Amino acid sequence: MSRSLIPAALLYFDRVASTGSIQAAARAQNVAASAIDRQILGLEERLGVKLFDRMPKGMRLTAAGEALVRLVHRWRAEERNAVAEIFQLQGMRQGQVNLFAMDSHATTILPRLVQEIAAAHPLIGLSIQIGSTDEAAAALLSGQADLAIVFNLPQRSDLRSLWSLPLPFGCVVAPDHPLLSRPDLKFQDVVTYPIALQSRSLLIRRFLEVQYSWLFAEPHGRVETNSLHLVKHLARSGNYVAFTSELDAATELAEGSLRFLPLTEIDALPQSADIAIDASKPLNALVKIVSDHAETLIGQILVAARNRC
Repeated sequence: MSRSLIPAALLYFDRVASTGSIQAAARAQNVAASAIDRQILGLEERLGVKLFDRMPKGMRLTAAGEALVRLVHRWRAEERNAVAEIFQLQGMRQGQVNLFAMDSHATTILPRLVQEIAAAHPLIGLSIQIGSTDEAAAALLSGQADLAIVFNLPQRSDLRSLWSLPLPFGCVVAPDHPLLSRPDLKFQDVVTYPIALQSRSLLIRRFLEVQYSWLFAEPHGRVETNSLHLVKHLARSGNYVAFTSELDAATELAEGSLRFLPLTEIDALPQSADIAIDASKPLNALVKIVSDHAETLIGQILVAARNRC
């Protein structure tokens, strides 16, 4: 039985919205599909609107349904904060923190963060989503995430930065790459070699398209992918250069399989590592614990990466 203070009908509704199917929601909730269907019909009757369009292959939210989903997510976030505060009043640090991070963090910060939190605060649970900075901001504002660890957080009044660290803009190459012999590396030097480019969802890629649109006019050996793992693998091969940050390749930099080269152009993209929350919500004790651990870890990881270089 759910311990949530949010009515079961809204929890069932949210599960159908996330799975797109009453049958899938029923399996996830371990209840009969007919029970969930009755709850959805009851909500629609009380509100006087359709929450879903019932399609041949599932359920699709209406505009009213999307508004209700946002409300449920806000309530769930507020419920987590309230429960964490109640536990804190009892002298306990217990509860769940929903964390949103980026693909590169999955092999650098996150494994160590999970282990540290488990060791130091075993009553704190972590739910971790992976995606882009834009998706992280949306998850914070919708209540799906309590904390975001991202690159290049946009300056927005509805997001509160808890911590930010500037990072140089540059590229990574194999340890024997010819670019390592150049003392003042410029963008024009880099693009004479084959480039491995990341997804358009990342600020680095969008910056390159705006500032250096000619780079995309002809393929000339360029590879594009949404896989950071592939980008780094291509760079390690010695045949490609990849535009990325030190944190993206921190593991490889620390072990010596990649080298980071900052670019010296004045107009090169300023980057940052950021930790943020929804500006409209107070910083609760559990989120602060996770944020503090993440901040310390990022510093340690960067030190290890830079010392090897």
